[in-house]
Amino acid sequence: MQLRSSHIYPSRRSAVLADNIVSTSQPLAAQAGLSMLAHGGNAADAAVATAITLTVVEPTGNGVGSDAFAILWDGKQLHGLNASGRAPAAWSLDKFSGRDEMPMHGWDSVTVPGAVSAWVELSQKFGSLPFETLFEPAIGYAERGFPVSPKIAQLWERGGEKLHDQPGFAENFLPDGKAPRAGERYANRALARSLRLIAETKGAAFYQGELAEAMIAFSEANAGVMTLDDLAAHRADWCGTISKGFGDAALHEIPPNGQGIAALMGLGILEHTDIRDLDADDPRAMHLQIEAMKLALADTEKFVGDIAHMAQVSAADMLDDGYLAERAKLIDPLRAQDFGAGAPKSGGTVYLTTADASGMMVSFIQSNYAGFGSGVAVPKTGIHLQNRGWGFSLDPNSPNVVGPGKRPFHTIIPGFLMGKTQPIMSFGVMGGPMQAQGHLQMVLRTQLWGQDPQMAADAPRWRVTEGLGVACETTLPSRTLETLAGLGHSLAMEEPDTAFGFGGAQLIHRLAGGGYAGGSDPRKDGAAVGF
Repeated sequence: MQLRSSHIYPSRRSAVLADNIVSTSQPLAAQAGLSMLAHGGNAADAAVATAITLTVVEPTGNGVGSDAFAILWDGKQLHGLNASGRAPAAWSLDKFSGRDEMPMHGWDSVTVPGAVSAWVELSQKFGSLPFETLFEPAIGYAERGFPVSPKIAQLWERGGEKLHDQPGFAENFLPDGKAPRAGERYANRALARSLRLIAETKGAAFYQGELAEAMIAFSEANAGVMTLDDLAAHRADWCGTISKGFGDAALHEIPPNGQGIAALMGLGILEHTDIRDLDADDPRAMHLQIEAMKLALADTEKFVGDIAHMAQVSAADMLDDGYLAERAKLIDPLRAQDFGAGAPKSGGTVYLTTADASGMMVSFIQSNYAGFGSGVAVPKTGIHLQNRGWGFSLDPNSPNVVGPGKRPFHTIIPGFLMGKTQPIMSFGVMGGPMQAQGHLQMVLRTQLWGQDPQMAADAPRWRVTEGLGVACETTLPSRTLETLAGLGHSLAMEEPDTAFGFGGAQLIHRLAGGGYAGGSDPRKDGAAVGF
């Protein structure tokens, strides 16, 4: 790619150019990953160290009790990792009878956490530093404390208002009865001890030992049904990727149970439109993208679940080029339509990407789901748990219906863009229903319209909601908004700095002459750092 010397969007940042880069949503975590590279580690080491540190410094979006996914380029091929957890064996449809939807908080929203298994797998298969070394920055921040960053302080306050009554939450996250403000120091010494146990046992303490026993004892004390057998049975899976081409590039995503397939479908549908004839900020180009994402999300909601249970329609069926061409014919270039798309539920997530001078690149995402997740924090461990069970359906005809040992539908997705033989970009856009839509926008801005990673992250965003609804950032030009409204879109305006609904992009783009260009979203506290 060619880097522009001028930037067409308001921004405080330029793309970071270096041979080794870490980009994520919290600057202390980015520096933790970079320190691994500086000490001779590789991109896998940097990714794991960054992910572990994020559990301490950004607990609003992730934790030791999160799930995770990753895509890694090892210099020769891509690898996809699904480290999402499964439902407890006691979770049947009957268990949740009488409800309209799955519980959002509490133990009945917690599936087996998979993030720790992702750290172990990435380190063992690709890392070069000792596993324990990757925990050192995180343990330091947990023990000594760290100043809470501004965006995270806002989210912390919101989470505390909602979750203060959840088991263990206030004890762990509301010192002196309130959320820490920006700049206030927060320490989590119980979490430091848990991280040491995980490091020393290479994750075994979390799934079979002392920490597993503490989690299950707390579950039983609060009417939860997760068991030690559920934790011990967890395995992360090397699942490969699924992909869809757009010109000379191919977008790769993790196969279902995630929503990455929606980004692939949207891209495949747009291949059959005239979007190539339009400019990046042309409202007609946005209209085509919006309509393509409505179609993709409608199919994703109907057909996607745990891939082992997608009996009606397969991922290959959904990505068939002939089918996507037929879907593209439904788009009216002059009128917005309601294709029945239902946006996935909102969420809280962290995303990071790393790249090193040897050519290894990692795209990694880790999430609680809704902010602090279930709100459950296990006493004396510092561990708080995701609420991925909220992602299940209670419709018995859905492939995503809740069931024992099943993986729920996931919103979190790492993205990776490949050329014919070499990687182009490792990237993600954290943030619930924004993620697949954000992937589409990042691919088009960088590949079709030639924007560098920082410019693509800075550009104003839109987000499909439901029906004819489209949430738009107030930074979109008035002419664009007037045109979209004239096409029949029902627009809702949101401020980028306060709404949090447009996610946070982190991108690393490979440069043709060697090295990388990194970008980090100004909507978050984070940074792209390198050397």
